[in-house]
Amino acid sequence: MKSSRKTARIVALLAFCLALSEPMLVSAREVNSSVAACLKAWGNDPFGKNPQFKTLGTSATVFGIGRKAGDTKPTSSPSLVLVNPIINVMGGSTIELLNPNGWYCLRTGISVLGRLTIRVQCKAHLAMTSNGRTMRGNDVGSRGIRDLSVTSVGTISVERPCN
Repeated sequence: MKSSRKTARIVALLAFCLALSEPMLVSAREVNSSVAACLKAWGNDPFGKNPQFKTLGTSATVFGIGRKAGDTKPTSSPSLVLVNPIINVMGGSTIELLNPNGWYCLRTGISVLGRLTIRVQCKAHLAMTSNGRTMRGNDVGSRGIRDLSVTSVGTISVERPCN
């Protein structure tokens, strides 16, 4: 019984946050530490000492309705992208990161009573960071996602399609 009340509270809180539909406020230090952690995980990157990056907004869906972020346009040169948290509650949701020159740094994933799929183009680089821990590349599979995300009777999976 306690578990179902806790889940209901989480769902209500996430629905409330989604209703606000404002971008999450994050400190520059937190953003920079996330990017630094991903760059360290990759080891060898083309971005130099002061990397420029773009940020994808938070992707939040409840019952399949809500704000979905994605990056589907290919670039001619490497593109560093910080992906803010991906949240899915009670439904199915897919985020697409399909730039073959993309270097995607995922901050975290949350799935409550649903299925969250992260599609990353097979040539793109991927790292996920949460709570001071980071995984990269092929390490970010089912096991890695479970270690660095929050799931409650839900699933998070990574697909690597080659387009």
